[in-house]
Amino acid sequence: MSDKHLSTQFDAELSGISGRVLEMGGLVESQVVQAMFALAHFNGETASQVLQIEERVNTMEVEIDADLSAIIARRQPTARDLRLLIAVSKSIANLERVGDEAARIARTVQRLINTGVSSRLRLPVADLAFEAELAIAQLRKALDAFARLDTVRALEVLKQDDQIDQEFDGLLRKLITYMMEDPRTISSSIDLIFVAKAIERIGDHAKNLAEAIIYVVKGKDVRHHPLEAVEDVIR
Repeated sequence: MSDKHLSTQFDAELSGISGRVLEMGGLVESQVVQAMFALAHFNGETASQVLQIEERVNTMEVEIDADLSAIIARRQPTARDLRLLIAVSKSIANLERVGDEAARIARTVQRLINTGVSSRLRLPVADLAFEAELAIAQLRKALDAFARLDTVRALEVLKQDDQIDQEFDGLLRKLITYMMEDPRTISSSIDLIFVAKAIERIGDHAKNLAEAIIYVVKGKDVRHHPLEAVEDVIR
């Protein structure tokens, strides 16, 4: 078998793996969207659907991981190809965790429905929806950057990460105020704090995806680096 044929097969395998990562990304994105819909409308049926999707996401992670191991064993890739496979492994782990956070929100919705929800919590729920919109936008941008191996797009994700952190801090202050003003809201407010934290983590996982893309293209691990240093790497 010619080297060219082997190279073509390897390229096809890499393309297939990347496509499945994007498919997994679309699946977890839909999980987050549905989880927030369930929270906004206190819809138990939609919350249950989120938990069902979680099983599919977990299965995809295991299958892609197994395929990665097989490709590395067969092809023994070097340089950028190996970096891509390592980044894929990190990416699917982060996507699986995004699915976990969506499932956590769905379980919180089920708990709120079962215990009864105070009307006083409607405003914070709306604020949570805004925080979630930011996180979903970050996730979409990171997946788009992965599809194109676009480091400029990945850098945008890193630059916008603070927005979600600031929104979380504001929500935390608001929910603490609610609990101080009306102790009857304490239990449900604590649940919503955990939801806000789950959304913040989704943003963190999108940031991790963006860092993995920069690693693939530039060969530089930019985790825990200041933005100015990451910009220097991309230039």
